Amino acid sequence: MPLTDTRLRALKRKDKPYKVTDERGLYVEVTPTGSKLWRFRYRIGGAQKKLCIGSYPEISLKQARDAAYEARRAVASGGDPAFEKRKRKIRAEFLSAQTFEAVAREYIEQMMVQNGRADGTIVKANYFLDKLAPAIGNRPIHEIEPFEVLAPLKRLEATGKHETAKKCRSFAGRVFRYGVATTRCKSDPTSMLKGALVTPRATHYAAILEPTELGGLLRAIDDFTGYMVTKLALQIAPHVFVRPGELRHAEWHEIDLVDGVWKIPAGKMKARRAHAVPLSKQVRGYLTDLAEMLGREGYVFPSARSARRPMSENTLNAAFRRMGYSKEEVTAHGLRATASTFLNESGLWNPDAIERALAHGDSNVVRGIYHRGKHWDERVRMAQWWSDYLDELRTGGRVIQGKFAKG
Repeated sequence: MPLTDTRLRALKRKDKPYKVTDERGLYVEVTPTGSKLWRFRYRIGGAQKKLCIGSYPEISLKQARDAAYEARRAVASGGDPAFEKRKRKIRAEFLSAQTFEAVAREYIEQMMVQNGRADGTIVKANYFLDKLAPAIGNRPIHEIEPFEVLAPLKRLEATGKHETAKKCRSFAGRVFRYGVATTRCKSDPTSMLKGALVTPRATHYAAILEPTELGGLLRAIDDFTGYMVTKLALQIAPHVFVRPGELRHAEWHEIDLVDGVWKIPAGKMKARRAHAVPLSKQVRGYLTDLAEMLGREGYVFPSARSARRPMSENTLNAAFRRMGYSKEEVTAHGLRATASTFLNESGLWNPDAIERALAHGDSNVVRGIYHRGKHWDERVRMAQWWSDYLDELRTGGRVIQGKFAKG
């Protein structure tokens, strides 16, 4: 006889579990504690199997019959409802452990660290994660909705950090797309946030573009009384055109003082291409002084706290502030703009040679390789000319008359 709600409510517990059938494989099992559990029996290939549907009255009689009906349909189609339920449970447990922070840290390790991304890039990725983690770090990545990502980005915007908000959204998007590729989520919710953030205004690194001011800066560097390694880094930086991160991560095994060349591996370059820097006699002199102080192992510019780490990314700019220069007047990165402007205004050098010296990539890879070979000799001469010119400015000598010069 099929079950009714009246019969179900009247079922009493016994010392041992017992079953009361409904129809077509559905039955309720009454446990010694009084729980009433819906079960469905079926056969696949002669083997009897059991599907657990839930408990009564949480699962009503009608709901249990509907579940049994769907299970019979699945069996008739060649499926195994109990096996599919176990798979769904395992996947749900797996996905609940796949939080945004867990997937993001895996992304950083697998796609950035192991792929040899620059240390500075990895540090920035962890910084972006730290900004996002309080809001969505513990959330299962497949459950996160666009508004949850937007909230921390808007908080950053409210403090004026528009560029940071933009970069955090970009980083989050890369993590979600990695999650899609590794089956942890189905889509990237940040794709719906384009246009939701304030577009940051382009800013340029502060740079000195007037010869007498540049001479003053060079003299101020020579008078710097801080940590000697920092002073030598400040003295070298204007000569070599590299980015601050590339300078502070320099290692002695990359530098050949005899041939006068610094070979920076691709992993340390922004464009992910190896770069060679010709070293003038002045730069080689500074590096020789460093080698005599510290030896020729590890980082060329080690941290004052540990020789195992490079100097901090803020060291050079902090030194400029100590020397009395504001961030609106000069930055370590702005020294590249200084060199580029003066070299172009001199009219002495091929613009392509200057671009190669600055490690600005060529969109045409073949052309870029060709120019690297073609302009090396010119870059060597240019590096020496530039160092000689900086020495002249330091002593108050001749200046290049260009658009930057004050008449």
